[in-house]
Amino acid sequence: MSAWATAAAVTSVGAVALVSKRLTTTALSGPMVLVAAGLACGPVGVDLLDISRDSEAVTLLLEVALVAVLFTDAAGVRWSMLRRDDSLSIRLLGLGLPLTMLLGAIAAWVLLPGFTVWELALVAVILAPTDAALGQPAIADPRVPVTVRQGLNVESGLNDGLALPFFVVLLAAATGDTESAGAGEVFLLALGLSTAVGLLVGWLGARLLAWCTARGWVGEEWRRMPALMFAALGYVLTVSMNGSGFITAWVTGLTFGVVWRRSVPRAAAATAGPESVVGLSEEMGDLLASLSFFVFGAVLLGPALSAIDWRTALYAILSLTVLRMAPVAVALIGSRFRLATVLYVGWFGPRGLASIVFALLLLEDGPPAAGLLVDVIALTVGLSVVLHGATAAWAASRYAGWHATAAATDPQLREGPAEQPRTVPAGAVPVPASPKDAGPRVTR
Repeated sequence: MSAWATAAAVTSVGAVALVSKRLTTTALSGPMVLVAAGLACGPVGVDLLDISRDSEAVTLLLEVALVAVLFTDAAGVRWSMLRRDDSLSIRLLGLGLPLTMLLGAIAAWVLLPGFTVWELALVAVILAPTDAALGQPAIADPRVPVTVRQGLNVESGLNDGLALPFFVVLLAAATGDTESAGAGEVFLLALGLSTAVGLLVGWLGARLLAWCTARGWVGEEWRRMPALMFAALGYVLTVSMNGSGFITAWVTGLTFGVVWRRSVPRAAAATAGPESVVGLSEEMGDLLASLSFFVFGAVLLGPALSAIDWRTALYAILSLTVLRMAPVAVALIGSRFRLATVLYVGWFGPRGLASIVFALLLLEDGPPAAGLLVDVIALTVGLSVVLHGATAAWAASRYAGWHATAAATDPQLREGPAEQPRTVPAGAVPVPASPKDAGPRVTR
């Protein structure tokens, strides 16, 4: 990236931070502003940033951002919460996510002719993960039932990691790597090796940090540093062995969080919880993801807007509506959630950072026709930034009003009360304690 492009990016992120609280009273969101700024600085604007000449810097930024986000999302998972959230997130991840991929591939086959089955499946998988930050008020409003907020938050924190193996294997199939290396080898590297390295690094890292903490060797100002190093170490080791560093980052975070909660010395438990040791990784992920939305607007969305046609536009609309809401409705059959909740959960499935990074990897390492597929993905993410950002606060208010009325007439309402959970749920966006604390996080 040139000096002027870098200056524009950091200035845009700084400007959003300065007016972040003010944005909560408008229909604008942080990602919307950053994407618009990126558009203005890209080839369709003043041309400060272009993928053809800045590909290495852009790829590095987005990959580091996703590694940090994957690690912190996974490290924050609490299995006890997954059991206590009345299975909403389990339903969304276990049934809703695969159905979204399947329906997305079918819709791509109908609307996007001329591509192989692997390429069509790739589009569906790339657009399956959600990013809670793009609809942050929807899970931040304390008037919304805890079960719903927590379910959406956990889904967002885990579905990108669950989609990763599908993406890696399908990308190899689309580019013909499975023919030269063997499908079994590709699958083994994508899942076996990457998972094994993540388990090892996450376990050793958490145990080592707990051991040093118990002996008073770790200074307060350094406690958040090791987790970030473990995330980077796992990624680099796996990439050097031709595995998937993203899968490793996710598994490392998942293992680190579980082992740390079990290993942290009791004397340090009050001040050295999981949030305290992964805080730096989360903050770095937030910052880099903010920059990523700017870069997305410049290098991916701008070219996609110039190549838009009725097929890509229709697929983008379907991806954010039918292809998300129908699987959610199926996943929640028998759950006793009311129709308003099914619609609310179905609508708030924004596409964000994971889809952006996967799209860039597809553009860099995919088949010759990848550019057309990336245009579809970029258009979908761009539309999501606008629609989910603009409707989040309004929809949360309307849904909260419905819930208050329904809860008053039915004390046994399946959605439960709108009260603040005692602990912060796993996933991308912490649930604030009050509306005044629910300023827009421009990242995950």
